[in-house]
Amino acid sequence: MTAYDELVARGLIAQVTDEEEIKEMINNGKATFYIGFDPTADSLHVGHFMALCLMKRLQMAGNKPIALLGGGTGMIGDPSGRSDMRQMMTVETIDHNIACFKEQMSRFIDFSDGKALMVNNADWLMNLNYVELLREVGSHFSVNRMLTAECYKQRMEKGLSFLEFNYMIMQSYDFLELFQKYGCNMQFGGDDQWSNMLGGTELIRRKLGKDAYAMTITLLLNSEGKKMGKTQSGAVWLDPNKTSPFDFYQYWRNVADADVLKCIRMLTFLPLEEIDAMDKWEGSELNKAKEVLAFELTKLVHGEAEAVKAQEAAKALFSTGGAANMPTCELTAADFEDGKIDILNLLVKAELVPTKSEARRAVQQGGVAADNEKIDDIRFEFAKEDLEKQEVVLRRGKKNFRKIVVNA
Repeated sequence: MTAYDELVARGLIAQVTDEEEIKEMINNGKATFYIGFDPTADSLHVGHFMALCLMKRLQMAGNKPIALLGGGTGMIGDPSGRSDMRQMMTVETIDHNIACFKEQMSRFIDFSDGKALMVNNADWLMNLNYVELLREVGSHFSVNRMLTAECYKQRMEKGLSFLEFNYMIMQSYDFLELFQKYGCNMQFGGDDQWSNMLGGTELIRRKLGKDAYAMTITLLLNSEGKKMGKTQSGAVWLDPNKTSPFDFYQYWRNVADADVLKCIRMLTFLPLEEIDAMDKWEGSELNKAKEVLAFELTKLVHGEAEAVKAQEAAKALFSTGGAANMPTCELTAADFEDGKIDILNLLVKAELVPTKSEARRAVQQGGVAADNEKIDDIRFEFAKEDLEKQEVVLRRGKKNFRKIVVNA
């Protein structure tokens, strides 16, 4: 099976501009392709996971990835898939987030010896002259056509700022720069990026002529990835300090039955023949498939040792109630008031919920327990001296746990 056929078989391809040309390039290792990452947080999350896995797959097939870090576009914010404008970030915040991204990406992609590139679009976007940009780039964009793009249509009713309206031009300019500087001949992105990406291809052809070669391909990155990247308690991060390897494992262990094989195909590097054999699995066998998914992805992100620890901790927890290797919430004297801490504050402190209002709902809906004893009173309190004597396992829902300890 060719590299391109495998992408199709794994359910990654949504639509392409010129399939035969793209097949020839990918299958023969001729693609120099980029995927953009705007640094909106200090860690990548599982919404980026499909893009990183794709880059790894194509690099293994002899193609050259370019990880484009959006130090410039991050100053504007992508309106795609959003109902309101992103919060503006400072240059210092963006630079910090970029540094975090670089470290995490290096676990997936081999940047040694020019096998891949990591570049920052702030290097060219931040130095643009506005009038020159309008003349050299803006003249190639039709406002009427831009307003038909799905990423803008979704925002027109609630209001689209002129700042965000420029995002398509900035992203298109990225492809032009990458094409000219690094020979980048292909771009990948989510299906909600299709309009922006076509803008880049069209800009190259208009600026450099029909002989200029640029391909566009889109994947189900954002529609699937963003959905996978969210839980009731927030994002699932690749940084172990934000989402522990245990919680990361548990997230994938808890995917819906209908999604498990799709996730295994898209995100793991298991042979397709092995995955196809799982198609017939039903009932309890699907739980085995979920364990396979959770282990493989935890190994990919955190290493095999952490994956083994997370798997053993999960099995110990659900078979015997043991708390070995379970994520821990450490309390200090400052967390207690008059020697006590209430259940709502403890749930937030343990990062089992993001806010006290969600903690209140979880308790009222019967989804909270301590050492398997349900807590249904939002005023319930834990005494500091009791927690010092014996560790408590706090649970939200069926499979989200924290071991509570007091650090004297």
